[in-house]
Amino acid sequence: MEFLYEYGLFLAKALTVVVSILAIIAMSIAAGSKPKRKGSVELTDLSEQLTQNRDDFDAQVLDKKQYKAKTKEQKKESKERLDRKTFVIEFKGSMDAHEVNALREEVTAILTFADKEKDHVLVCLESGGGVVHGYGLGASQLQRIKSAGLPLTVSIDKVAASGGYMMACIADKIIAAPFAIVGSIGVIAQLPNFNKLLKKCDIDYEQVTAGEYKRTLTLFGENTDKGRTKFKEEIEQTHGLFKQFVQEARPQVNIDKVATGEHWFARQAIALSLVDELNTSDDLILDAAKVSHVYKVQYKMKKSLPERLGVGVSAFLDRTVTGIVEKFSYYK
Repeated sequence: MEFLYEYGLFLAKALTVVVSILAIIAMSIAAGSKPKRKGSVELTDLSEQLTQNRDDFDAQVLDKKQYKAKTKEQKKESKERLDRKTFVIEFKGSMDAHEVNALREEVTAILTFADKEKDHVLVCLESGGGVVHGYGLGASQLQRIKSAGLPLTVSIDKVAASGGYMMACIADKIIAAPFAIVGSIGVIAQLPNFNKLLKKCDIDYEQVTAGEYKRTLTLFGENTDKGRTKFKEEIEQTHGLFKQFVQEARPQVNIDKVATGEHWFARQAIALSLVDELNTSDDLILDAAKVSHVYKVQYKMKKSLPERLGVGVSAFLDRTVTGIVEKFSYYK
Protein backbone atom coordinates (compact mmCIF):
# COMPACT_ATOMS: atom_id res chain seq x y z
CA MET A 1 0.00 0.00 0.00
CA GLU A 2 2.87 2.39 0.84
CA PHE A 3 4.51 1.56 -2.50
CA LEU A 4 1.34 2.52 -4.36
CA TYR A 5 1.14 5.80 -2.48
CA GLU A 6 4.78 6.66 -3.31
CA TYR A 7 4.23 5.66 -6.93
CA GLY A 8 1.13 7.86 -7.22
CA LEU A 9 3.00 10.83 -5.69
CA PHE A 10 5.91 10.37 -8.10
CA LEU A 11 3.53 10.14 -11.07
CA ALA A 12 1.76 13.36 -10.03
CA LYS A 13 5.09 15.22 -9.80
CA ALA A 14 6.20 13.89 -13.18
CA LEU A 15 2.93 14.97 -14.79
CA THR A 16 3.31 18.46 -13.33
CA VAL A 17 6.76 18.84 -14.88
CA VAL A 18 5.62 17.51 -18.27
CA VAL A 19 2.57 19.78 -18.35
CA SER A 20 4.68 22.81 -17.44
CA ILE A 21 7.16 22.11 -20.24
CA LEU A 22 4.39 21.55 -22.79
CA ALA A 23 2.65 24.75 -21.74
CA ILE A 24 5.86 26.78 -22.18
CA ILE A 25 6.45 25.27 -25.63
CA ALA A 26 2.85 25.93 -26.67
CA MET A 27 2.94 29.56 -25.53
CA SER A 28 6.22 30.12 -27.36
CA ILE A 29 4.79 28.74 -30.58
CA ALA A 30 1.60 30.76 -30.19
CA ALA A 31 3.51 33.97 -29.53
CA GLY A 32 5.54 33.53 -32.69
CA SER A 33 2.67 32.57 -34.95
CA LYS A 34 0.85 35.06 -37.17
CA PRO A 35 -2.77 35.98 -36.39
CA LYS A 36 -5.18 33.83 -38.35
CA ARG A 37 -8.87 33.80 -39.07
CA LYS A 38 -10.77 33.11 -35.85
CA GLY A 39 -13.36 30.73 -37.28
CA SER A 40 -15.12 29.42 -40.34
CA VAL A 41 -18.56 28.29 -41.48
CA GLU A 42 -18.82 24.55 -42.07
CA LEU A 43 -21.50 22.68 -44.01
CA THR A 44 -22.57 19.17 -43.05
CA ASP A 45 -24.48 17.27 -45.71
CA LEU A 46 -27.39 15.84 -43.71
CA SER A 47 -29.00 14.44 -46.86
CA GLU A 48 -25.89 12.40 -47.54
CA GLN A 49 -25.90 11.07 -43.98
CA LEU A 50 -29.55 10.09 -44.22
CA THR A 51 -28.98 8.43 -47.59
CA GLN A 52 -26.03 6.47 -46.23
CA ASN A 53 -28.06 5.28 -43.24
CA ARG A 54 -30.91 4.24 -45.50
CA ASP A 55 -28.55 2.44 -47.90
CA ASP A 56 -26.96 0.55 -45.01
CA PHE A 57 -30.41 -0.52 -43.82
CA ASP A 58 -31.64 -1.48 -47.31
CA ALA A 59 -28.51 -3.52 -48.00
CA GLN A 60 -29.31 -5.69 -45.00
CA VAL A 61 -33.05 -6.20 -45.49
CA LEU A 62 -33.45 -6.29 -49.31
CA ASP A 63 -32.26 -8.88 -51.78
CA LYS A 64 -29.76 -7.82 -54.47
CA LYS A 65 -32.38 -7.20 -57.16
CA GLN A 66 -34.59 -5.11 -54.90
CA TYR A 67 -31.62 -3.19 -53.53
CA LYS A 68 -30.32 -2.36 -57.02
CA ALA A 69 -33.73 -1.14 -58.19
CA LYS A 70 -34.25 1.00 -55.11
CA THR A 71 -30.77 2.51 -55.33
CA LYS A 72 -31.40 3.52 -58.93
CA GLU A 73 -34.69 5.17 -58.01
CA GLN A 74 -33.11 7.01 -55.09
CA LYS A 75 -30.34 8.44 -57.27
CA LYS A 76 -32.95 9.81 -59.64
CA GLU A 77 -34.86 11.42 -56.78
CA SER A 78 -31.64 12.84 -55.36
CA LYS A 79 -30.88 14.67 -58.62
CA GLU A 80 -34.33 16.24 -58.55
CA ARG A 81 -33.85 17.43 -54.98
CA LEU A 82 -30.49 19.10 -55.63
CA ASP A 83 -32.24 22.15 -57.07
CA ARG A 84 -33.80 22.98 -53.68
CA LYS A 85 -31.94 23.38 -50.40
CA THR A 86 -32.84 23.47 -46.72
CA PHE A 87 -30.31 25.07 -44.40
CA VAL A 88 -30.41 23.91 -40.78
CA ILE A 89 -29.05 26.04 -37.92
CA GLU A 90 -28.80 24.72 -34.36
CA PHE A 91 -29.04 27.44 -31.72
CA LYS A 92 -28.65 26.52 -28.05
CA GLY A 93 -28.70 29.77 -26.13
CA SER A 94 -27.28 30.41 -22.67
CA MET A 95 -28.07 33.18 -20.19
CA ASP A 96 -25.67 35.71 -21.73
CA ALA A 97 -26.63 34.72 -25.31
CA HIS A 98 -22.99 34.64 -26.45
CA GLU A 99 -24.03 32.01 -29.02
CA VAL A 100 -25.50 34.85 -31.08
CA ASN A 101 -21.96 35.62 -32.26
CA ALA A 102 -21.88 32.33 -34.16
CA LEU A 103 -25.49 32.79 -35.31
CA ARG A 104 -24.54 36.06 -37.01
CA GLU A 105 -21.88 34.30 -39.07
CA GLU A 106 -24.21 31.42 -39.96
CA VAL A 107 -27.01 33.72 -41.10
CA THR A 108 -24.62 35.83 -43.15
CA ALA A 109 -23.23 32.73 -44.86
CA ILE A 110 -26.73 31.52 -45.77
CA LEU A 111 -27.80 34.91 -47.11
CA THR A 112 -24.80 35.07 -49.44
CA PHE A 113 -25.76 31.76 -51.02
CA ALA A 114 -29.47 30.92 -50.63
CA ASP A 115 -32.09 31.41 -53.32
CA LYS A 116 -35.27 32.90 -51.84
CA GLU A 117 -37.37 31.32 -54.60
CA LYS A 118 -36.24 27.76 -53.83
CA ASP A 119 -34.50 27.49 -50.47
CA HIS A 120 -35.69 27.31 -46.88
CA VAL A 121 -34.15 27.83 -43.42
CA LEU A 122 -34.88 25.65 -40.38
CA VAL A 123 -33.63 26.85 -36.99
CA CYS A 124 -33.56 24.23 -34.22
CA LEU A 125 -33.82 26.47 -31.20
CA GLU A 126 -33.28 25.67 -27.53
CA SER A 127 -33.09 28.32 -24.84
CA GLY A 128 -34.64 29.25 -21.52
CA GLY A 129 -33.89 32.92 -22.15
CA GLY A 130 -31.41 35.40 -20.75
CA VAL A 131 -30.27 39.00 -21.19
CA VAL A 132 -32.63 41.23 -23.18
CA HIS A 133 -30.04 42.85 -25.44
CA GLY A 134 -28.46 39.48 -26.32
CA TYR A 135 -31.70 37.79 -27.30
CA GLY A 136 -32.92 40.96 -28.98
CA LEU A 137 -29.88 40.72 -31.26
CA GLY A 138 -30.59 37.01 -31.78
CA ALA A 139 -34.13 37.84 -32.91
CA SER A 140 -32.71 40.48 -35.25
CA GLN A 141 -30.48 37.85 -36.86
CA LEU A 142 -33.50 35.67 -37.61
CA GLN A 143 -35.31 38.75 -38.91
CA ARG A 144 -32.51 39.12 -41.45
CA ILE A 145 -33.57 35.77 -42.91
CA LYS A 146 -37.20 36.90 -43.12
CA SER A 147 -36.24 40.27 -44.62
CA ALA A 148 -34.27 38.47 -47.34
CA GLY A 149 -37.46 36.67 -48.38
CA LEU A 150 -36.38 33.21 -47.23
CA PRO A 151 -39.05 31.01 -45.58
CA LEU A 152 -38.12 30.48 -41.94
CA THR A 153 -39.26 27.69 -39.62
CA VAL A 154 -38.27 27.42 -35.96
CA SER A 155 -38.30 23.99 -34.34
CA ILE A 156 -38.43 23.62 -30.56
CA ASP A 157 -37.66 20.19 -29.14
CA LYS A 158 -37.20 21.10 -25.47
CA VAL A 159 -37.61 24.74 -24.52
CA ALA A 160 -37.91 28.21 -26.04
CA ALA A 161 -38.95 30.49 -23.21
CA SER A 162 -38.59 34.21 -22.51
CA GLY A 163 -35.75 35.41 -24.79
CA GLY A 164 -35.84 32.04 -26.53
CA TYR A 165 -39.47 32.60 -27.46
CA MET A 166 -38.67 36.16 -28.51
CA MET A 167 -36.41 34.64 -31.17
CA ALA A 168 -38.85 31.87 -32.08
CA CYS A 169 -41.79 34.17 -32.76
CA ILE A 170 -39.93 35.73 -35.71
CA ALA A 171 -40.49 32.54 -37.73
CA ASP A 172 -43.15 32.03 -40.38
CA LYS A 173 -43.99 28.83 -38.54
CA ILE A 174 -43.20 27.58 -35.03
CA ILE A 175 -43.17 23.80 -34.67
CA ALA A 176 -42.61 22.19 -31.27
CA ALA A 177 -42.41 18.73 -29.75
CA PRO A 178 -45.57 18.00 -27.71
CA PHE A 179 -43.94 18.57 -24.32
CA ALA A 180 -41.56 21.35 -25.29
CA ILE A 181 -41.85 24.41 -23.03
CA VAL A 182 -42.71 27.78 -24.57
CA GLY A 183 -43.85 31.20 -23.42
CA SER A 184 -42.58 32.91 -20.27
CA ILE A 185 -43.28 36.30 -21.87
CA GLY A 186 -42.14 38.34 -18.91
CA VAL A 187 -39.11 40.13 -17.47
CA ILE A 188 -37.23 39.49 -14.24
CA ALA A 189 -34.33 41.28 -12.55
CA GLN A 190 -32.91 40.46 -9.16
CA LEU A 191 -29.83 41.33 -7.12
CA PRO A 192 -28.70 40.97 -3.51
CA ASN A 193 -27.98 43.95 -1.30
CA PHE A 194 -25.13 43.83 1.23
CA ASN A 195 -25.63 47.27 2.76
CA LYS A 196 -26.77 45.99 6.18
CA LEU A 197 -23.81 43.62 6.34
CA LEU A 198 -21.40 46.47 5.53
CA LYS A 199 -22.93 48.63 8.26
CA LYS A 200 -22.65 45.78 10.74
CA CYS A 201 -18.95 45.48 9.91
CA ASP A 202 -18.56 49.28 10.15
CA ILE A 203 -17.61 49.56 6.47
CA ASP A 204 -18.52 52.70 4.53
CA TYR A 205 -19.56 52.48 0.88
CA GLU A 206 -19.31 55.53 -1.36
CA GLN A 207 -20.97 55.83 -4.76
CA VAL A 208 -20.85 58.96 -6.89
CA THR A 209 -23.16 59.37 -9.88
CA ALA A 210 -24.16 62.13 -12.27
CA GLY A 211 -27.80 61.90 -13.23
CA GLU A 212 -30.66 61.22 -10.83
CA TYR A 213 -31.30 57.70 -12.07
CA LYS A 214 -27.81 56.68 -13.17
CA ARG A 215 -28.05 53.93 -10.56
CA THR A 216 -31.41 52.90 -9.11
CA LEU A 217 -30.69 49.76 -7.09
CA THR A 218 -27.19 48.79 -5.99
CA LEU A 219 -25.41 45.83 -4.44
CA PHE A 220 -23.71 47.75 -1.62
CA GLY A 221 -25.47 51.08 -1.23
CA GLU A 222 -28.63 51.80 0.74
CA ASN A 223 -31.53 51.42 -1.69
CA THR A 224 -34.43 53.87 -1.54
CA ASP A 225 -38.13 53.55 -2.30
CA LYS A 226 -37.67 56.08 -5.09
CA GLY A 227 -34.93 53.96 -6.63
CA ARG A 228 -37.08 50.83 -6.34
CA THR A 229 -40.00 52.57 -8.03
CA LYS A 230 -37.80 53.68 -10.93
CA PHE A 231 -36.31 50.22 -11.28
CA LYS A 232 -39.81 48.73 -11.41
CA GLU A 233 -40.78 51.26 -14.10
CA GLU A 234 -37.81 50.17 -16.21
CA ILE A 235 -38.81 46.51 -15.86
CA GLU A 236 -42.38 47.34 -16.87
CA GLN A 237 -41.14 49.26 -19.91
CA THR A 238 -39.02 46.32 -21.00
CA HIS A 239 -42.00 44.01 -20.57
CA GLY A 240 -44.13 46.36 -22.66
CA LEU A 241 -41.57 46.26 -25.48
CA PHE A 242 -41.45 42.46 -25.24
CA LYS A 243 -45.25 42.21 -25.51
CA GLN A 244 -45.30 44.60 -28.46
CA PHE A 245 -42.59 42.60 -30.20
CA VAL A 246 -44.47 39.30 -29.85
CA GLN A 247 -47.77 40.89 -30.88
CA GLU A 248 -46.25 42.32 -34.07
CA ALA A 249 -44.60 39.01 -34.94
CA ARG A 250 -47.67 36.89 -34.13
CA PRO A 251 -50.80 39.06 -34.39
CA GLN A 252 -52.98 35.96 -33.89
CA VAL A 253 -51.87 35.77 -30.24
CA ASN A 254 -53.98 37.27 -27.44
CA ILE A 255 -51.02 39.04 -25.90
CA ASP A 256 -52.75 40.05 -22.66
CA LYS A 257 -53.59 36.41 -22.01
CA VAL A 258 -50.12 34.98 -22.66
CA ALA A 259 -47.79 37.79 -21.49
CA THR A 260 -48.13 36.94 -17.81
CA GLY A 261 -44.73 35.30 -17.42
CA GLU A 262 -46.33 31.84 -17.49
CA HIS A 263 -45.02 28.99 -19.62
CA TRP A 264 -46.89 26.17 -21.31
CA PHE A 265 -46.22 22.79 -22.85
CA ALA A 266 -46.59 22.88 -26.63
CA ARG A 267 -49.74 20.72 -26.44
CA GLN A 268 -51.33 23.57 -24.49
CA ALA A 269 -49.57 26.39 -26.35
CA ILE A 270 -51.00 25.40 -29.71
CA ALA A 271 -54.47 26.45 -28.50
CA LEU A 272 -53.00 29.84 -27.53
CA SER A 273 -51.42 30.29 -30.99
CA LEU A 274 -47.94 30.35 -29.46
CA VAL A 275 -47.14 27.26 -31.54
CA ASP A 276 -48.40 26.31 -35.02
CA GLU A 277 -47.77 22.56 -35.17
CA LEU A 278 -46.59 19.65 -33.03
CA ASN A 279 -43.58 17.77 -34.36
CA THR A 280 -39.90 17.13 -33.69
CA SER A 281 -36.90 18.53 -35.53
CA ASP A 282 -35.93 14.98 -36.52
CA ASP A 283 -39.13 14.52 -38.52
CA LEU A 284 -38.88 18.02 -39.98
CA ILE A 285 -35.41 17.23 -41.32
CA LEU A 286 -36.63 13.90 -42.73
CA ASP A 287 -39.52 15.65 -44.47
CA ALA A 288 -37.23 18.37 -45.81
CA ALA A 289 -34.86 15.71 -47.19
CA LYS A 290 -37.71 14.33 -49.33
CA VAL A 291 -38.07 17.57 -51.29
CA SER A 292 -34.69 19.30 -50.93
CA HIS A 293 -31.03 18.82 -50.17
CA VAL A 294 -30.43 19.45 -46.48
CA TYR A 295 -27.31 21.10 -45.08
CA LYS A 296 -26.42 21.87 -41.49
CA VAL A 297 -24.68 25.25 -41.21
CA GLN A 298 -22.32 25.74 -38.28
CA TYR A 299 -19.78 28.42 -37.43
CA LYS A 300 -16.81 26.93 -35.60
CA MET A 301 -14.12 28.87 -33.80
CA LYS A 302 -10.59 27.74 -34.52
CA LYS A 303 -8.81 26.88 -31.31
CA SER A 304 -5.24 28.00 -30.82
CA LEU A 305 -2.52 25.49 -30.07
CA PRO A 306 -2.50 26.32 -26.32
CA GLU A 307 -6.27 25.82 -26.22
CA ARG A 308 -6.09 22.50 -28.05
CA LEU A 309 -3.17 21.45 -25.85
CA GLY A 310 -5.07 22.51 -22.75
CA VAL A 311 -8.07 20.39 -23.67
CA GLY A 312 -5.85 17.39 -24.40
CA VAL A 313 -3.85 17.75 -21.21
CA SER A 314 -7.03 18.23 -19.19
CA ALA A 315 -8.53 15.03 -20.59
CA PHE A 316 -5.27 13.13 -19.99
CA LEU A 317 -4.99 14.31 -16.39
CA ASP A 318 -8.64 13.50 -15.78
CA ARG A 319 -8.15 9.93 -17.00
CA THR A 320 -4.91 9.53 -15.04
CA VAL A 321 -6.22 10.88 -11.75
CA THR A 322 -9.41 8.86 -12.10
CA GLY A 323 -7.35 5.72 -12.70
CA ILE A 324 -5.19 6.34 -9.62
CA VAL A 325 -8.23 6.99 -7.44
CA GLU A 326 -9.89 3.80 -8.67
CA LYS A 327 -6.77 1.75 -7.91
CA PHE A 328 -6.43 3.12 -4.39
CA SER A 329 -10.11 2.59 -3.81
CA TYR A 330 -9.79 -0.99 -4.98
CA TYR A 331 -6.88 -1.83 -2.66
CA LYS A 332 -8.61 -0.23 0.31
